[in-house]
Amino acid sequence: MTVAVGSKVEDFSAISNKGIINLRDYSGKYVVIYFYPKDNTPGCTTEAIGFRVLYPRFQSANAEIIGISRDSVESHTKFECKYELPFPLISDSDSKICEQFGVIKQNFILQGTPLVITRSTFLISPEGILLQEWRSVKVADHAQEVLSSIEK
Repeated sequence: MTVAVGSKVEDFSAISNKGIINLRDYSGKYVVIYFYPKDNTPGCTTEAIGFRVLYPRFQSANAEIIGISRDSVESHTKFECKYELPFPLISDSDSKICEQFGVIKQNFILQGTPLVITRSTFLISPEGILLQEWRSVKVADHAQEVLSSIEK
């Protein structure tokens, strides 16, 4: 079942480039979860850099950022190091978190890649409630848009 705006987000535990991540560990903070298709691709890199540049402002607003794709932890570690990303990148290789948020879709363009992640971002309240979602995200100014939603 896909989480809906206004509902409690079910806890999850997953491996990231910074170790095990449990959503419950972020209780009391806003959490920005952004799903992206693949490490080291142009759009995904632009999006990650956007969040990196604004990361100090997210932290000042009591918010943490988590990136999620189906890439391996090894791939995430290389991506993090290459672009100096200060936030964790979860490897959702079994797509369980992707399914929880409903971000997997059928790909009719790339043959051999039947299911892909739709670039999407979710804002979770300090109480664990899904406050807002952005689906089919365009990366230009997206991180600023998310930050502005928190700072309101």
